[in-house]
Amino acid sequence: MNRGFWDKLNKPIMVLAPMANVTDAAFRHMIAENGRPDVTWTEFVSADGLASEGRDKLLVDFWYEENQRPIVAQIFGANPENIFKAAHLIKDLKFDGLDINMGCPDRAVLKQGAGGALIKTPKLAQEIIQAAKEGAKDLPVSVKTRIGGNKNQIEIWIPELLKAEPAAITVHLRTVKELSLVPAHWELMPMIVELINQQTTSETRPIILGNGDVMTLADAEKKVSETGCDGVMIGRGIFGNPWMFNRETPIDTVPIPKRLQAMIAHTKLFEEKFVNLPMGAKRFEVMKKHYKAYVNGFDGAKELRMKLMEAKDSTEVEKLVQEFIVKEKALA
Repeated sequence: MNRGFWDKLNKPIMVLAPMANVTDAAFRHMIAENGRPDVTWTEFVSADGLASEGRDKLLVDFWYEENQRPIVAQIFGANPENIFKAAHLIKDLKFDGLDINMGCPDRAVLKQGAGGALIKTPKLAQEIIQAAKEGAKDLPVSVKTRIGGNKNQIEIWIPELLKAEPAAITVHLRTVKELSLVPAHWELMPMIVELINQQTTSETRPIILGNGDVMTLADAEKKVSETGCDGVMIGRGIFGNPWMFNRETPIDTVPIPKRLQAMIAHTKLFEEKFVNLPMGAKRFEVMKKHYKAYVNGFDGAKELRMKLMEAKDSTEVEKLVQEFIVKEKALA
């Protein structure tokens, strides 16, 4: 088995989750500057799209900088031939690893037989992993999945994945049906670890990561200690908190003005990278989901947040923040 860079990491391993229209190149830049994770993931990208003539529009989701290494490109799809082509491209783009999404509950993805739908077709899932390995050459290939489709299928699904010998397995501890509507089933992680340990050797055992409802590094480290997994993938906890992976600067020690300045820097970077691009542009409105997280938990936050939702560019955002800071100082 080729575990690549995974074998060089110290445990517990803390990694950034792939989230569409969240962990883009601008936000990953902010995270790398303020508290880099042990491994960074891109947003997930359609392998079918990458294998088509329209792939240039999708490559924007694969932009990265050297300070984000090791960085893993995530793809989804149900066509082994296109997975192979996408993997070959990812190799050419000099990523450190490739991850296949086998857990996404989005209806459009499921309709393609991809994401969480692959839990129902384990043989196809194995073919996809093999195709990715062949296309990616010496890059480690990992999988992000869930505990099952409509119910817990760990004892059936995980062994099928192990047959394909992925370098790492991230388990979102909910079923596809549960979306994110129930608490993550972290009580199942010890069983998953034991199952994998029983069915693999030191040579074939993948890195095991848990995912779901982890909002702080302290909680992540506690879960590793309690369950025996190798690390944790953190998703929603990163919203509004580029310091998430910084052990020296927890978010509750960051002054409000500094948080707001980070939001401005993030906005300018997003605008510079993505707005008005001829190919693969992202709308400015994408940034606004971040404002809800950056501007939260302090006096006047709701009023400022409402104004930010009406902003049309980074100039307006910066003006609104400066006015808020001046007003707060006057009232202090």
